[in-house]
Amino acid sequence: MSDLQKLLTWLSPAFPVGTFAWSAGLETAIVDGKVTSREQVEDWIGGTLGHGGLKTDAILLVHGHRNWNNGAALSELKDLCLALTPARERQAETIITGNAFVLASAAWPTDVPAPLPKPCPYAIAIGALAGAHGINLGDTLVAFLTTTVHSQISVAVRLVPIGQTDGLAIMAALEPEISRMAAFCGAATLDDIGSVAYGADIAQMKHETLGTRIFRS
Repeated sequence: MSDLQKLLTWLSPAFPVGTFAWSAGLETAIVDGKVTSREQVEDWIGGTLGHGGLKTDAILLVHGHRNWNNGAALSELKDLCLALTPARERQAETIITGNAFVLASAAWPTDVPAPLPKPCPYAIAIGALAGAHGINLGDTLVAFLTTTVHSQISVAVRLVPIGQTDGLAIMAALEPEISRMAAFCGAATLDDIGSVAYGADIAQMKHETLGTRIFRS
């Protein structure tokens, strides 16, 4: 029960990491008219989940969890994560939220602290600290993927805009894919990292050139 409580708290929108302030390029896609409907929102988020940066982050989380007490391995994961990040703002997003997560989660100390790298990308921080607390990897993956998908849907609800009903329908529709990706990533090696979500990558790169921006990426 305590593990579930930690996951619900750590990945709640109320946890002070500021994930609500970032869109991972979705704002650009909406402004450019590429995402204007419920169906397009679902396709966009489903694409990043199955073929883009969210899949990459989930695999990095897995290896952070497996190597939570190995400082050298965590440092290498950090370097890999930052090397794979396609845009400056997206890199800032994962670093700022990751460092904030490390700081906030210090309220839950462990007997053996995880030797986290500095800076510590968000997905790696979640994986390593969940590992340090002995929290099940599969549960951590499902929680991470679910909350990240919900955050993206929240961006679309506000900016497309789509209604709350459509947002909830997208959440429900993506639940099977979240479960499938959690199972896949849970058994993935680093060689399984790969992205073909080029539209999302380009949107992240273009975001800093928008004249008016609500989100930071």
